[in-house]
Amino acid sequence: MCYQNTHVIFRTFKKLRNIFFIINIGLVLSCKDKTENVPEKKPVPPNVVLIFTDDQGYQDVGVFGSPNILTPNLDKMAADGVKLTNYYSAQAVCSASRAGILTGCYPNRIGIHNALGPGNTHGINDTETTLAEMLKAKGYKTAIFGKWHLGHHEKFLPTRHGFDEWFGIPYSNDMWPFHPQQGPIFNFPDLPLYENETVIDTLTEQSQLTTQITERSVDFINRNKDNPFFLYVPHPQPHVPLFVSDKFRGKSERGLYGDVIMEIDWSVEQIIKALKKNGLEENTIVIFTSDNGPWLSYGNHAGSALPLREGKGTAWEGGQREPFIIKYPAKLKAGQVINTPIMAIDILPTIAEVTNAELPMKIIDGKSVWRVLTGESIESPQEAYFFYYRVNELFGVRYGKWKLYFPHRYRTMDGQEPGKDGQPGEYRMVDLEEIELYDLSNDIGETNNVADANPEVVAKIKVLANDIRSRLGDSLLELEGSETREPGRLE
Repeated sequence: MCYQNTHVIFRTFKKLRNIFFIINIGLVLSCKDKTENVPEKKPVPPNVVLIFTDDQGYQDVGVFGSPNILTPNLDKMAADGVKLTNYYSAQAVCSASRAGILTGCYPNRIGIHNALGPGNTHGINDTETTLAEMLKAKGYKTAIFGKWHLGHHEKFLPTRHGFDEWFGIPYSNDMWPFHPQQGPIFNFPDLPLYENETVIDTLTEQSQLTTQITERSVDFINRNKDNPFFLYVPHPQPHVPLFVSDKFRGKSERGLYGDVIMEIDWSVEQIIKALKKNGLEENTIVIFTSDNGPWLSYGNHAGSALPLREGKGTAWEGGQREPFIIKYPAKLKAGQVINTPIMAIDILPTIAEVTNAELPMKIIDGKSVWRVLTGESIESPQEAYFFYYRVNELFGVRYGKWKLYFPHRYRTMDGQEPGKDGQPGEYRMVDLEEIELYDLSNDIGETNNVADANPEVVAKIKVLANDIRSRLGDSLLELEGSETREPGRLE
């Protein structure tokens, strides 16, 4: 009897075990089907914020060596991000440098030279692709708050070149009736302040402009926290005339110029705070740099490029080597210092790689430096960088650690009486009569010409120069390039 009961119990247990096994298999398959049917969450594209100052010198940031200007927020941004010590603007003057960073092209490739003013009838061609247009095609919201300077006629305005919103001025803040040399040299009209394509004010002073630009930037971030966005903040300051709000007036040991930089530093803080408040800091690329070196003729109203040579309007290091900080917590290791040469033309293709955007259809000059920024490589993807000025004159070439200069005329304040309190001094023109070569790895101030000791380096750079001249031309030698394009023009 006991045996029979035991046998029945065993058979019942076996049946139950098989039932449980079948149920478990079903549950596993059911879960697997549900998992497979759940769509993968797509990575959120990074936001991009480009903060771009005007005429700020290499030394005019604490972390770049300023002895008397406090920039705690930029210093913290560098500690949290990446500092570049060998970053170059695309050219040593306003419009050209902006053309370079926004299109990835040498400015002379696309016909933008010097600084466009109220009298010019040309600007950026609508066949060129700007950084804003590239990102807008990826679904980004885009805005510019600050100085445009790529053409002031309607067809050239930023709202016609990829930007959804604009608040700011169309050209430099000194192109107005209060210019210290207005009289016989210039005849500037009133300086307009734009909201998109409408003039909303005529500026007679500019002390609130940095604050207004900052407030617009913060508001744009708040409104677009659920969309990928590109925010371009090209501050008109510290280009002369200098203006600062009361909250920073008299705060710096460096006088009014230092006050202006401190307010820009505050502006950076407000933008980063807005990103943090909206949970966007980790996935936002923030870049801080300047368009060209300091306008040295303005003396105490100019910045400093020390220990570099010369300043704005020259191809020497002080004219184009700029402070550059990039922060992207999700991808870039904090606290890096990168010495590899990089130029503004490389920013667009780098952003394209990170955002998976399509590069412009037309030829550009920049190359992605993403692997350099991440620390994967210390080699620039560019063999050399070329320094043009005036209309289309090749002045210099950066090749590895070397910088070579061809004979040309340049301006200097060396030995001249500097300007003071908003009045400019007078430049002296100098002719460089022979090729000069400098080893920037141990001569950052370009004081020791080593061309004679390195003929093979000179010969190599000459080959590179001749190649770029064949493509982009050299008006100094009356050479036309085969790849240059026309700017946009009024019909």
